[in-house]
Amino acid sequence: MLRPFASSRALFRSAGTIRNDYVLPSANPGLRHSFSTSVTLQKKQLPPRPKHPPESEIEESFLKGSGPGGQKINKTNSAVQIKHLPTGIVVKSQATRSRTQNRKIARDLLALKLDELANGPQSRAAVVSEVKKKRAASRAKKSRRKYRKLAESQDDEGSIAEEAEGGEDVEGGEWEEISADSVEEVKAETEEPQFLDRAKVQSTESSITKNK
Repeated sequence: MLRPFASSRALFRSAGTIRNDYVLPSANPGLRHSFSTSVTLQKKQLPPRPKHPPESEIEESFLKGSGPGGQKINKTNSAVQIKHLPTGIVVKSQATRSRTQNRKIARDLLALKLDELANGPQSRAAVVSEVKKKRAASRAKKSRRKYRKLAESQDDEGSIAEEAEGGEDVEGGEWEEISADSVEEVKAETEEPQFLDRAKVQSTESSITKNK
């Protein structure tokens, strides 16, 4: 008889696997025996698969198939059609070339039809359909969010490029375009005081010479 290790029965749980440690009833109290148990973890438990109705309630017939599939489908009675006598529901299967497999598939379809008729929104087919719709909506929402962020980033890059082309600096000011005439005027204004100072110096020197 194995008894659980006192400190922790389940040491870790990851990816649906639980590892348990047990102490062996032996002379060595520190001897442990480890084993792993795989479990299936589902976010939402689906209803069980419906059972096939009894054969006494079924009327079965074999038909020739139609459509693609070759002579095995079109010239042999491999298609299966069954009718549920209490409800009058009729289903047909020609999914494969095997009559045996088609008989099983037809009964699976009939069981799903009866389950949907009896349980309505709580049937397995309805629950599976709802789960698929939610997954599709979630994928579409993620896709829209992704492309919206991509479009916003492209708009931001476009606005930055427009600001750079318009001559705006980092602080938001605008650069003024300076023509060649403006440059000459600036040079003349800066050089004129130097010219006046030089003339004053020459006049002062000439007056000093005359006085001498």
